[in-house]
Amino acid sequence: MSWRIRQKEIHQYLDQLCQLELDRTIDRLLSAPRYQDPKKLNRYEHKVFSQTGEDGIIAEIFHRIGATNRVFAECAPGDGTENNTRYLLTQGWTGLWVEADPKHAQAISRNFAKPIKDGKLHFQRERVTAQNIETLLERASLPADFDLLSIDLDRNDYWVWQSVQRYRPRVVAIEYNAIFPPGCEWVVDYDPQASWDGNSNCGASLTALELLGAKKRYKLAACSLSGVNAFFVREDLVGDLFSSPFTAQNHYEPPRYYLTARKGGHPRR
Repeated sequence: MSWRIRQKEIHQYLDQLCQLELDRTIDRLLSAPRYQDPKKLNRYEHKVFSQTGEDGIIAEIFHRIGATNRVFAECAPGDGTENNTRYLLTQGWTGLWVEADPKHAQAISRNFAKPIKDGKLHFQRERVTAQNIETLLERASLPADFDLLSIDLDRNDYWVWQSVQRYRPRVVAIEYNAIFPPGCEWVVDYDPQASWDGNSNCGASLTALELLGAKKRYKLAACSLSGVNAFFVREDLVGDLFSSPFTAQNHYEPPRYYLTARKGGHPRR
């Protein structure tokens, strides 16, 4: 047996050990008292094409409130391999992807040519800004109350959501900067040309998003265990379906970015 083959086997074995430990970590986390509330969404986390457990959270939200038009919009879906709405696309939903990165845009155009041709996926290669977000939604002919808006811009997420005024998506999934604990109101300075460069100067704290959501009449319903995404439900749909209070203090999850290494099943493509 060559060393190269042996090295590959060692790497596969170590990866399996890593996945086993990540599974155990999640089980330990979910055994804590705060997750025993049946209205908490974290027990429903499941990864199909999402970064961590977002697919499961989104599915459970719509199981509780129901879907209407089954239309989504995602800002910065990457190359389509891993995001918050690809699973919905496989479930018969339709919607909009807006991606600025040339390589990602090329991959989307190539790998999703059929749903694009069939009119199930509207794709726009453009940088999403606070100035153009509503124009992008309008260009795709989305209904005013489409079901899901996902914002994953790695920097200007807060400012883009703030600028969505004429549209009232029923659910909003948005990244938050989990290094800032509950009670800290912090938002990155707006710069429409800036991108995330790998440091902490990005996004907004969960408290800042909670307060913005309140102004826009949305309630914070959950955060992913990984401390990456927050989920807001339009307040007229919340009722007693989700864990209250709808605050950062109740729903905050710290940065557990190591959970993004958790896999399940075959490699995605």
